[in-house]
Amino acid sequence: MTSGAATARPAEATWTIAQVADEFGVTHRTVRHYEDLGLISPERRGTQRVYHRRDRTRLGLILRGKRLGFPLDEIRTIIDLFDAPRGRRTQLEYVLGQIDERRADLDQRLKDVQDAISELGEFERRCREDLDRL
Repeated sequence: MTSGAATARPAEATWTIAQVADEFGVTHRTVRHYEDLGLISPERRGTQRVYHRRDRTRLGLILRGKRLGFPLDEIRTIIDLFDAPRGRRTQLEYVLGQIDERRADLDQRLKDVQDAISELGEFERRCREDLDRL
């Protein structure tokens, strides 16, 4: 016979908004903003927000998506797909499509910047030649 204490589940780790914000290097306001958008949903204990592992995982995914230049609506879709019936497979297929689009956009931006630098170099060369003739 086992006692109730021996079969009780260990308490799940939780974090405060300050701990989560510090861990991810964001402000409390940023964390609350993502909560307001429904991207994360901490438990409420009175006025205190209690963040669970799922919230931390989602926050990490949000911030990674932002670093990669994804808009928040795309990040939401990606994160929500994880909870879909096909789960991870659907999410990965969708993300791969978004990566292709993002890469194409960044490649075009890179080409535009390289062209602008080249054009500036040519303009600078002509200005220096004109200045030397004066």
